Amino acid sequence: MKLRTFLARDMREALANVRSEMGDDAVIVASEKTKGGGIMVRAALDEPEAVERALTPDEPVTELEKAIEAPASLEDNFRGDLMKRLRGRPQPAKTSISPFSRAELLTVLRGHRLPDRLAHDFAKTAENSGLKDMTLALASALDRRMTTQPLDIAKTAALLLVGPNGAGKTAIAAKIAAHARLSHRHALFIATDVEGAGALARLEAFAGHLRLKVEIAETAEALGKIVTQCREDNALAIIDTAGFDLRNPKTRTAFSALAMIEGVEALGVVSACGDAEETAEIVSALQMLGAQRLIVTQLDMARRFGALAAAACGGLGLAHVARSPFVAGGLETLTPLSLARTLLEGAARNADQGSTQ
Repeated sequence: MKLRTFLARDMREALANVRSEMGDDAVIVASEKTKGGGIMVRAALDEPEAVERALTPDEPVTELEKAIEAPASLEDNFRGDLMKRLRGRPQPAKTSISPFSRAELLTVLRGHRLPDRLAHDFAKTAENSGLKDMTLALASALDRRMTTQPLDIAKTAALLLVGPNGAGKTAIAAKIAAHARLSHRHALFIATDVEGAGALARLEAFAGHLRLKVEIAETAEALGKIVTQCREDNALAIIDTAGFDLRNPKTRTAFSALAMIEGVEALGVVSACGDAEETAEIVSALQMLGAQRLIVTQLDMARRFGALAAAACGGLGLAHVARSPFVAGGLETLTPLSLARTLLEGAARNADQGSTQ
């Protein structure tokens, strides 16, 4: 397995460098911001012999392969950094300090189209924290509402991807499968949407790219049998589903039969490009379905991050976020501190772009 680290100004440049030097099969296994404001990504590439070994789950894992467990270790680094700074321990300055202002913070949050109720709650909690730095005050407020729960690829049995149309469930299925391969665990795609236009073909295309198989399950009973076999084989079952409006009680009830299969975890998938109010409603509906975690996609397409904040603080654990539709884009772990930076830096960027138009 080939492992390389890249430094770049932003994620787009980093991905371009990865694809240029390692090819389209490379997968991002970790990413974090640097002190200078850029980004550092770590990419891995299975070499031919490593691919064959990855398909054999019983073979011992090397120390190097254990070290590529990533995004969870990245989350630990971010959370540790946040807690140290909130407790007043001196840290190297990463950006210029912006003094806290409740009025300015409300303007920022409203600019991201965050619902007023949530915006005022964040602003009040940030002010009550007593922190003088805008980023840390907002991070403290987010930390009270946000729970980060990265996926544990090694222990998860089956993931049922659930979300509205266009949220990116199939791409997320591929990203999860790529991380499973890097963890040397066999994975299987299971398609439940065989009537959607191009849905099965797209999943099969990803499967071919990752050298995995696709099984079709048109009923809950058929899905249950495949999941049981995967559990016996210690394979990760990744279940792709048709998108639907989770707020519709009848449709949600009909879908719940899949979520109740033994060993299956319903994993919500929502887009950062959605309306914040509607995203909050969808997250609430996911809770009713029994989901405990979610992934937020399309951060690369969003200019306003109200939907991201609403999803992250909606009551479900935030497993990961995705900034790219490509498999090589990988999955990132977002923390209260990195979300605070995203909101504040996004507002500043939007203001700069608005002033140049």
